Amino acid sequence: MISPSSSSASGADTTVRTRRDGALGRRVERERFEPSVALGWIVNPFFFARRGLRKELGELLPRLTGVVLDVGCGRKPYRHLATGATRYVGVEVDTPATREHGEVDVFYDGRTLPVADGSYDGVVCSQVLEHVFAPREFVAELARTLRPGGLLVLATPFAWDEHEQPYDFARYSSFGLRAVLEEAGFEVLEQRKTCSDGRALVQLATAYLFKVTRSDSRVLRGLAQVGLIAPVTLVGAMLAAVLPRNPDFYLDNVVLARKRVSVKRVGVPTAQGK
Repeated sequence: MISPSSSSASGADTTVRTRRDGALGRRVERERFEPSVALGWIVNPFFFARRGLRKELGELLPRLTGVVLDVGCGRKPYRHLATGATRYVGVEVDTPATREHGEVDVFYDGRTLPVADGSYDGVVCSQVLEHVFAPREFVAELARTLRPGGLLVLATPFAWDEHEQPYDFARYSSFGLRAVLEEAGFEVLEQRKTCSDGRALVQLATAYLFKVTRSDSRVLRGLAQVGLIAPVTLVGAMLAAVLPRNPDFYLDNVVLARKRVSVKRVGVPTAQGK
């Protein structure tokens, strides 16, 4: 159902994931997922995508309360935004990579989440759905884990290049995503689009440059980032200031949805116990 490479760390991230320690490591990690205006545009090739996602998640995740499940959690980069959570549980597909680099509490087989029905108050699923080959069953499984009235915050790309190949299966328009969620028994409360302006064009360009300039040499990667990608990112910031918004062209869908009290199941087996 869900690919072994999926992670809420980012659907767009193809950089090497290594564990870093100390103050410098924490700053580097923060700039990966929450790039600052001062430094992020210089060091992060996904500056606009990450800032756009961080903005929307920063507004929606605090609305989750109680026990929260992060499906495809990776390194739980947005855990601190769920300020209302009394417990935050990360679940991930069991692979050598997730065991080495993730911050996972529960591993699973990629099909049935090993949690009891209705055992969570909130669910987070960021940048995972595009890596799921059977989205209807997967979203129904998310609904199963939630109590009636529980909230889901889900993010998935609309415009992005292929990544984490060969486990990249889909892109979702706002209408397609709403249909999948409603079929699984969710009521969409808010539906947001990130970077629906000139930043989307420039972010796709910098993602392209990131891939075509990749090198085993750390020095060459740094030169490409600072000398080529960062200046293009700066141009994107200028374009965003002068070009009109276009709500039909954007990077990510970010949705807040509520599980309806009465949910029609979509043929997903029930897991017993946690």
